Amino acid sequence: MTRPDRSTPPVRRPDAMAAGHTDDRLRRSHIALFRGVHLDRAAPVTLEVRVEAALLVVTPGSHVSHHTAASLWGGVVPDHPDVHVSSPRNRTRRDGIRAHRLKAGQEVVRFRGFRVTSPVQTFLDLAHCLTLVDLVVLGDSLVRRRRTTPEQLVSATRRHRGPYSRLARRAAALVRAGVDSAMETRLRLLIVLAGLPEPEVDHRVHDHDGTLLRRYDLSYLPYRLLIEFDGRQHAESEEQWLTDIERDEALDDEQVRRLVVVSRDIYSTPANTLARITRAMRRAGMPVPPLREEWRRHFPGRPGDAAIPA
Repeated sequence: MTRPDRSTPPVRRPDAMAAGHTDDRLRRSHIALFRGVHLDRAAPVTLEVRVEAALLVVTPGSHVSHHTAASLWGGVVPDHPDVHVSSPRNRTRRDGIRAHRLKAGQEVVRFRGFRVTSPVQTFLDLAHCLTLVDLVVLGDSLVRRRRTTPEQLVSATRRHRGPYSRLARRAAALVRAGVDSAMETRLRLLIVLAGLPEPEVDHRVHDHDGTLLRRYDLSYLPYRLLIEFDGRQHAESEEQWLTDIERDEALDDEQVRRLVVVSRDIYSTPANTLARITRAMRRAGMPVPPLREEWRRHFPGRPGDAAIPA
């Protein structure tokens, strides 16, 4: 492996001993990243450093995969403490490293100096590990980072066979371009999995010379209804707060309703959130179909969450 340009590399204990370290000196000057692999205490422990350290002790021919590959590509996945690799044989058993069996035909490329599964392959591999919602979050984030496209994911999953291929195909069909955040993906999926019409994603309003004036997360513009996720940056940034005020005044002038959803509305009270959304749809004159129950499996909420009115 050609080493990426990083100033302080991790070192295996035998190599440190050969360079003149003693065990006592190594303990004082280095930290153990994994059993038998150490890093100078002054060096930052980045994801790349942990990956490089793991590859020093796993089976030769292994490559980065699964959660770790997704993170290297800039994708959003649930936190996992281990470095994930795929190995051709004799899978390494070591604390902090999760070794998967190498699959035939796995697409591996070189990125940031490492051999790593391609973005599309990473999406396919993680269908074995993630829920539908988390897999769509990953797909949306990879598209946002321009690592792949929704069309490429759909095409790859159509060719894919084996366990969890149906989940991969369904998730790929729900991936969209222009999604701004993982929470925006979750809000959209709460709506879609409840059987409500899918909103338009990332509608942009420009002035006559092409300058971007406003961006709408999720919208039903024929009915003058917007549904948007607001994160903490809207409360903590004065510039964002002033922009929001100007935007809301413009929407009032255009008689457009903006329904705002925050994190707890999705994680804690999704039933109440769907009730708010369906009320807003009806008031906007939208046809609202009977709600499906699938959303409950992915967004269970907390005890006391309001029931959906009939």
